Amino acid sequence: MKRSIIPIFVPHLGCPHECVFCNQRKIAGTQRAPSPGEVRALIEEGLCASGKSPEIAFYGGSFTAVDRSLQEALLDAAHPYVRSGRVSSIRVSTRPDCIDGDILAILKGYGVATIELGAQSTDDDVLKRSGRGHTARDIADAANQVKDAGLLLILQLMCGLPGDTREKDVNSAKEAAALKPDGARIYPVVVLRDTALYERYRDGSYVPLGIEEAASVASDMLEVFEDAGIPVIRIGLNPTEELSNGAAAAGAYHPALGEMTRSRLYFKRALGLLSGASLLEAVFGVNPSCISLMVGQKRENIMKLQELFPGVRFKIKPAEVPPGRVILLENESKTR
Repeated sequence: MKRSIIPIFVPHLGCPHECVFCNQRKIAGTQRAPSPGEVRALIEEGLCASGKSPEIAFYGGSFTAVDRSLQEALLDAAHPYVRSGRVSSIRVSTRPDCIDGDILAILKGYGVATIELGAQSTDDDVLKRSGRGHTARDIADAANQVKDAGLLLILQLMCGLPGDTREKDVNSAKEAAALKPDGARIYPVVVLRDTALYERYRDGSYVPLGIEEAASVASDMLEVFEDAGIPVIRIGLNPTEELSNGAAAAGAYHPALGEMTRSRLYFKRALGLLSGASLLEAVFGVNPSCISLMVGQKRENIMKLQELFPGVRFKIKPAEVPPGRVILLENESKTR
């Protein structure tokens, strides 16, 4: 799953619906589609900065809802790099209701290997309130078509949408995981200016998740995917200058949201290991690359554990375990 990405942003063009949360121009930081010449220039620039065999990714809009001539012009510009082996493949992002067999055949012919589907939720009421224009059934149908076509599937989910609850968000993660995607993204809602959701936020009819609550809910969703062996490749919107300068009016916009979310899951797993234990010292083992996540920002996780278990000494050591897993090194722990 991990490889260098050359991102190319295609703004909100051709999408048949205006979701209440959506302002792709502000998310992507651009208001027009790149020309084929600009696509080639971006790829050349990306090749200079990236590692071996990066992947071209068309982000930022519903790619398969864009006018077919524009789709093919953009893919025409990118495909020679796949054919020559300078890039490994192409990925595109789109909507569940903008996928069919003919579209998938065309994409495969241009070297597309991965489809990212913006599912957002598997709850029909949440989808309706959010103005998505598709159903949960459409998500499952599109996901199955992508996998049947032999393409990699990434599912994008949100949390904190209108009508959402923690239970609905976790259930969306469970139903998405049951579709067996190759990866997932979790985007807690960010209220963007110039959207219908922003107006609801201003009049008080919609209350977004705060950063702390969003990280907590997203950690529950993350746990579902990790338990199913599905990597979560992104949590939270990628920070941009426009978002940081006021386009993000409220909600869960934070440059370290992914780290916060993963850290909360480490705390939850560590806490589960201590259930019923009577210890003087608890030594947790985690993957060496994940020690800071177990410690938490400003040692938050350690301090919470000390509050819950006064008198217990907590230590964290590197261990030969996969990222995300926590073990209790009992041979280094002293029972009371």
